Amino acid sequence: MPFTLPSRTPSGPRRRTLLASAAGTLVLAGCSTPESSGDTTGGSPSAADRARARAARDSETLAGHYAAVIAAHPALAERLRPLRAEVVRHAQAFGGADGRPGASSSASASASASASALPSASPAVPAKQKDALGDLASAERALADERTKALLEVPGELARLLASVAAAGAAHAFLLTEGAK
Repeated sequence: MPFTLPSRTPSGPRRRTLLASAAGTLVLAGCSTPESSGDTTGGSPSAADRARARAARDSETLAGHYAAVIAAHPALAERLRPLRAEVVRHAQAFGGADGRPGASSSASASASASASALPSASPAVPAKQKDALGDLASAERALADERTKALLEVPGELARLLASVAAAGAAHAFLLTEGAK
């Protein structure tokens, strides 16, 4: 008797798991504010300030990417606006302005290395909606991975915020690719 596989094998985390993680992320991100960077155990304040400015700038760049895709593909606007709004809130949580690329007042040149993982402030948007969503998902994954790597270099409260936002980015990447199959 041959063994047959189910018609669709889940390839990743279940939707409920991701939604529960995203809900927890929102709770944690809502509790963290830019003024809570007084925890200096595990890193110098200047390193934490640079990491916070880099995170804000990266979120602002990502929000710009979302805006470019929405402008190029208005049919995706309803699907992308909530995700972009979350990215803007992430930038604000890190002390950024309002999600506009380059709006962070504390940006430093030494943090520009992290921007290479993300598309430029005004990325070229693919003509196909599926490709545009794939680009956004890739940008979300790259930024989530980068933030996860940075966790060991920042103090406690900022590390918790980075972890929460990285988890939200991973959930965004999943949501962006879920409907594309």
